[in-house]
Amino acid sequence: MSIYLESGICISDMRYPMAYSIKDPETDRIIRELARVKGKPILDCIREACENELERERAKIPLWERLQPLVRKVASAPKTGQRADKAFFDKLSGDGQ
Repeated sequence: MSIYLESGICISDMRYPMAYSIKDPETDRIIRELARVKGKPILDCIREACENELERERAKIPLWERLQPLVRKVASAPKTGQRADKAFFDKLSGDGQ
């Protein structure tokens, strides 16, 4: 026995025939378009998209870790003894005398 949604999609072909409830029409449109383009059931596309996004989030390197090479490079720069005060920056920009 096949079960069809109002949209005409057959849910009996899904591995786990369960309904999902998306209240936002644009989100629903995107999900359905993805399923159509991939030729896969909606549930598979939702699961795959969520798994991919979860993997991307887990793979992100925290900002502090990404900045460490720069922090080490700045820390290793030789000390000049100059002060980076207003007069120093004025001189750099040509406003100093």
